[in-house]
Amino acid sequence: MALRFKNSFTRTKEEFRPIDEGKVRMYTCGPTVYNYAHIGNFRTYMFEDLLRRYLKYKGYDVTQVMNLTDIDDKTIRDSQKEGVSLKEFTDRYTKAFFEDIDSLGIERAEYYPPATEHIPEMVVLIQKLVENGLAYEVDGNYYFRISAFKDYGKLAHIDMDGLKAGARVAADEYEKDSVSDFALWKAWDEADGDVYWETELGKGRPGWHIECSAMSMKYLGETFDIHTGGVDNMFPHHENEIAQSEGATGKKFVNFWMHSEYLIVEGRRMSKSAGNFYTLRDLMEKGFSGVAVRYLLLSTHYRQQLNFTLTGLDAARKALERYLDFISNLADYVGGVSSGGEAEQVIRKVKSGFEDALDDDLNISGAMGVIYDFIRDINRLKAEDRLSIEERDQALETIRKIDTVLNFTYNEANLDIDEEIDSLIAQRTEARKNKDFALADKIRDDLIARGIILEDTAQGVKWKRKV
Repeated sequence: MALRFKNSFTRTKEEFRPIDEGKVRMYTCGPTVYNYAHIGNFRTYMFEDLLRRYLKYKGYDVTQVMNLTDIDDKTIRDSQKEGVSLKEFTDRYTKAFFEDIDSLGIERAEYYPPATEHIPEMVVLIQKLVENGLAYEVDGNYYFRISAFKDYGKLAHIDMDGLKAGARVAADEYEKDSVSDFALWKAWDEADGDVYWETELGKGRPGWHIECSAMSMKYLGETFDIHTGGVDNMFPHHENEIAQSEGATGKKFVNFWMHSEYLIVEGRRMSKSAGNFYTLRDLMEKGFSGVAVRYLLLSTHYRQQLNFTLTGLDAARKALERYLDFISNLADYVGGVSSGGEAEQVIRKVKSGFEDALDDDLNISGAMGVIYDFIRDINRLKAEDRLSIEERDQALETIRKIDTVLNFTYNEANLDIDEEIDSLIAQRTEARKNKDFALADKIRDDLIARGIILEDTAQGVKWKRKV
């Protein structure tokens, strides 16, 4: 089956063919670093991680750019509220963002350009728009003239006549039912404090929308393969990106637009006032691991709304344990000298089923169903002593290859048993030999409190991290 994605621009599934054979250039709208990212943000980043990893699984060389919005209305407002410099404020949340994506097993992009380090590129882009008659200046502010760009609204499929028309809007974010000339460059005023740049456009700072156009084209070229983000960014942000970029270059900006649906919590929109607002750190404080959150966020198709619940997260943790235990137990399996030849068929089935599902617009639900069928069938062959060592190795190689896409084992792979914990495991083994079960139980409980679970098997003591 050919790889097909739902293109938000055309509203149809299309066969994916990159501009340059074997190479994919993709841009991801990244975080505004004014606070800790919440699970709705990470739902989108998780979809993008799945996309990236599957493209690599298919053999593509992927170049991904994810911007860091460290200059906008919110970062200025909140840094001033704290009485710290913009850089000190945004550096704190940039660091937290990278800590969080590492906790979730999200693979790092090739580039994370901060907006504040790309002001010259934005200025050049704005100057091109002025030259092309698509931007104009009022009191040192530069605006994009929507009426001069005939294709405006085609991504979001909006009825231009049915929306309120506004003359100009200076805010980075504005009402979804308003079509207004939007700010490209904002002249400095006292509210910005010491946040400004001296440029050919005057003293000021960029608007939010121009940042993504300038940085994506710098690193990926004037036309690239895929642009991703949440549906909330489709209008006006992505619509504005298209207008700015194509208005400046006269070329098609992006071939495939892919958008993930909203995450809601307990059936309601997530908000602090409703008491259902979660960051990753909130969930980890409740005892959930990053990989359990990863499993839940990944396991619903990106174009389906995800209803996040703590009950669902607990169910995800249990399903994840089954997956991880399967790999661990399969690696320890030393039985089975006979083979009925069924394992080869089971392995072939999971490979083709997994790829067929993800080839179909990243159908993760179908892919996970195929994987758990595989786990069931291999476990049955083990129980019936009909899995040879060679077949075990092939099954392990297959699930580990699949896991390069899912990345559910990163927690196990990164687990360092330090000398103290290693010593405690040895002490517990010795206590059990001496029938000092009280001490053995205490050591086991101490390790559980530290997130290490021990399993006594015929081959000896095994450990795993609590998920």
